[in-house]
Amino acid sequence: MPAPLPHCPDCVHYYITHDTRFRYGCRAMNFKSPRPPGQAVFEAAGAPCLSFQPKPLRTEKRQAGNRRS
Repeated sequence: MPAPLPHCPDCVHYYITHDTRFRYGCRAMNFKSPRPPGQAVFEAAGAPCLSFQPKPLRTEKRQAGNRRS
């Protein structure tokens, strides 16, 4: 069974552009695409994206922000 493609919105490198033709971007690979970057990478390379880094969970951000010294 092939490895699942990473879910780009969960990656720290993913962003939405203002370009209506190339709506999705990847800062790690420095490109924009009309499809999610992970899908474009898979179609071009035949392998899942190796630059995927998960975003920190929102609860981790909240807990770090609530700590007071």
